[in-house]
Amino acid sequence: MTSQLYAICFNATQPSALARFWSGVLGWELAGGPDDGVAIRPPDAAGFRIRFLPSQEPKTGQNRAHFDLTSASPEEQRQTVARALALGGRHIDVGQLPEEGHVVLADPDGNEFCVIEAGNKFLADTGFIGALACDGTQEVGYFWSEALRWPLVWDQDQETAIQSPDGGTKITWGGPPVAPKTGPNRLYFELEIPAGADWEAEVGRLVSLGATRTDTGDGARLLMLDPDGNEFCVRRPR
Repeated sequence: MTSQLYAICFNATQPSALARFWSGVLGWELAGGPDDGVAIRPPDAAGFRIRFLPSQEPKTGQNRAHFDLTSASPEEQRQTVARALALGGRHIDVGQLPEEGHVVLADPDGNEFCVIEAGNKFLADTGFIGALACDGTQEVGYFWSEALRWPLVWDQDQETAIQSPDGGTKITWGGPPVAPKTGPNRLYFELEIPAGADWEAEVGRLVSLGATRTDTGDGARLLMLDPDGNEFCVRRPR
């Protein structure tokens, strides 16, 4: 059975504070527990969690992945920006042009995210988190499409995007040039293998698709690398 996307994980200097920020911005409930640690969960049980894990690694450069939040109207975009600022976010400059309609912000831990203007057709069939936008190659887009068995919904000019067959957030990769990796990613995927599945066989399948097994982890999770060298974890069946 195929791995499922269990969570998007943030390495955070203050996990609980960052969870409260994103809970407030997204309107998702806190979902702490022995399996989740500090986490928030979406209203739709079919979606992924967002987990916040303790780390004192300093932020070095721009993250390789960020959330794009959608807006149904200009007023809703303004409300989302105002809510994020009131919760501790801030405006940042990553080279965006004045005429561009999206607003670029950072959360209290410095992680970039965008609030997209209303009328974006590419994100029209998603949800509030329209996309996890990643810096990455076409090869890594193909890898994750096969790893999760999510179909490609965009594949042009070496840019790729995938989306669950059930809909929801898209995961996109912008194609080359890919910025050099300067340290462990602050955002990464956590996969879960369904109960009763053959864990070693699934890890082997991921390796056959181009992942690298590191043989490090915390006992409950195995750390792996995708073809672009991005970390991801595979949870052992519970």
